[in-house]
Amino acid sequence: MDITKEPSKILKQKLTEVKEITPAIKALISAMRVKMVEAKGVGLAANQVGEDLQIFVIDKTLADENGAPDAYINPEITEYSRETGELEEGCLSIPEYFVDIPRAKKIKLKALDENGNKIKIKARGFLARVLQHEYDHLNGLLIKDRVPKK
Repeated sequence: MDITKEPSKILKQKLTEVKEITPAIKALISAMRVKMVEAKGVGLAANQVGEDLQIFVIDKTLADENGAPDAYINPEITEYSRETGELEEGCLSIPEYFVDIPRAKKIKLKALDENGNKIKIKARGFLARVLQHEYDHLNGLLIKDRVPKK
């Protein structure tokens, strides 16, 4: 499993909804967790490993510290706070590229966990930023698309 790099077309497309959580989906999630750690990332979306599926994983420690799951299937951000903050972000699919990105400080997200359970979470701070970054991947957006126009 390799990290898909820009300009791969799969990074720019809206990904396909997962219809059923099969053993293959669970195996993909496990492999993505391993790859994310190997690549020293805090999140990894399925298209970053060449898969057209609405799945992403986030750093286990970050998830645990916030009482959140570390795997998300068919996620949807349902609410963004008006208050935003800027922080430098990088992306495993765009090596050596770092840029300040404005993001909502708080979000609400709903998704399925890897066992098919419906989850709803409120996230703030760094967790909210990571979830927004990975959610962007599922919609074909990269950090370059979020750079504020000067």
